[in-house]
Order: sequence, then C-alpha cells, then structure tokens
Amino acid sequence: MKKRIILITGGQRSGKSQYAERLALSLSGHPVYLATAHIWDDEFRQRVLIHQQRRGEAWTNIEEEKHLSRHNLDGRVVVIDCITLWCTNFFFTQGAKEWEQPSVDEALCALKDEFDRFTNQDATFIFVSNEIGSGGVSDSVVQRRFTDLQGWMNQYVAGCADEVVLMVSGIPVKIK
Repeated sequence: MKKRIILITGGQRSGKSQYAERLALSLSGHPVYLATAHIWDDEFRQRVLIHQQRRGEAWTNIEEEKHLSRHNLDGRVVVIDCITLWCTNFFFTQGAKEWEQPSVDEALCALKDEFDRFTNQDATFIFVSNEIGSGGVSDSVVQRRFTDLQGWMNQYVAGCADEVVLMVSGIPVKIK
C-alpha cells in the first residue's frame, strides 16, 4: 500500500465523520478509527459511545489524544477524528497545577512534527477537521489564538494531502 492522505473538512454537523467512515469502509473491510478526543465530561462520553456503536465491530478503535505516531498502522485505512480536538490537546496541556497554554507557535510546531512522524507510514490516512475560522471573529483572545492554530494546522495537512473534501450540508465537494 502506498501512503495516501485525505482531508475532510467542513462546519459542525456537516457530515464529515460519517462521510469519512463510509469512505474508509469502501477502502477496507476492517478500518481503524483513531479518536483524538479527550473526554471532558459525561455528555461527551455519551457521544463517544454513540459513535462507537454506530461504527460497529468492523472497526478497530484506538484512543490517542496526542502521540498518533505511537501506533504502527502500515497497510491500514485509518480515520483520524479529528484534527480540531487533536489541536486542542496540544493547545491546552495539563501542567503541574492546572491547564496551561503553550504559545501557538510551539503547539503548531509540535503538531506538525507529530503529523509528519505519524504519516511516515504506508497507510491511507483520512483526517477529519473543522473549519472553525469560517465564523465571526471571537471576542476571546484564547479562542482567536486557537482558531489561528487550528486554521494553520488545517492548511498544513491540506498542503500534504493527496485529496481534500469540503462537506457542505452533507454533500462532499472535492477541493483538491
């Protein structure tokens, strides 16, 4: 298998994850779902369980908040859901006493390095992300900094991708 990177991006509830899952199943009978979410509360834990039940037993589920490259996925089809939550895990790091924020540049550098290590495998990578910068400018400096980080990471992944799909109201629009 030759390495292939696909980015699926769009707004909230645009159908990104379900499209990524259908695509993965069309390429493999036993794809991998690599979840990057940190489970913050019970409501989010319920969302995760619903997603896992929807996917069924054909999937290998891996939960990895930061270090995707720990996993050898040579020859596999992998859905990474999602870049936004993965960026969050680098943007907010748990320090000795409380959650801390590294600089956007530090977080972006760490994300790019980890992305490069992870995608240095012969696998099909289907990354899911959000276009959070498509809305208005936030009043919050933290939200503006995160929007910058996530937007720049989306640009990096899109630049490396063989294919980019924008989801609009459940309809895939090929961008690249």
